[in-house]
Amino acid sequence: MKANAKTAIRPVSSPDIVTRVDAIDWTQAAGDLDAQGCAVLGGLLTSDECRALSALYGDDAHFRSRIVMGSHGFGRGEYKYFCYPLPDLIAGLRPALYGRLYDIANHWNEAMGIDIRYPDRHEAFLKRCHAAGQTRPTPLLLQYGAGDYNCLHQDLYGEHVFPLQVAILLSEPGRDFTGGEFVLTEQRPRMQSRPEVVPLGQGDAVAFAVHHRPVQGTRGFYRVNLRHGVSRIRSGHRHTVGVIFHDAK
Repeated sequence: MKANAKTAIRPVSSPDIVTRVDAIDWTQAAGDLDAQGCAVLGGLLTSDECRALSALYGDDAHFRSRIVMGSHGFGRGEYKYFCYPLPDLIAGLRPALYGRLYDIANHWNEAMGIDIRYPDRHEAFLKRCHAAGQTRPTPLLLQYGAGDYNCLHQDLYGEHVFPLQVAILLSEPGRDFTGGEFVLTEQRPRMQSRPEVVPLGQGDAVAFAVHHRPVQGTRGFYRVNLRHGVSRIRSGHRHTVGVIFHDAK
């Protein structure tokens, strides 16, 4: 489905979602992102909201495409990209989270010697994406069953990439599924990869680096490369929402 530019960048605001996002300890989150490349945002969604989003998976009217991971060598499982207009909850979360992350993104780019800077409103950043032909929405809903997993990867969809994204666990570990941990790996120059397993509960989110981030060295900052994935689901079913802030070609 082709995105309508006016609909695609229409700001949607939910006072409750904005309040919830603002209540997160962003000083702690920024420190964790700088130190580890990821930060847990606890209790971002309620259990009812999680179940409502998971239930959307069976209704193709909400989505522009479906990807079966095994067909592309991405792992096992599947996911669907939402179409515009996004569900109200996702449409509210996207600009609210962006508004808390853009300053971190600008700080990272400055430290890494990258000239790109991000505006303070998500609507303005989407205009930049759309002017470059990146008009397809990228928020997605992922579904895993027993034996499924997501290979380590990066969500890069075009020239314009926002360097942070957010994944929200919709299922309850230990009840809905076992296994299926969120995993990050970080490759520093001339060093072996460092793994990071991020424990999440239902409704918790993790903000993390899409591609690379700065690390302080003895001679200033240098870039490290990150990938993310999901370990094998041992039983049950797992749903996750991915909130990516740049759109795709």
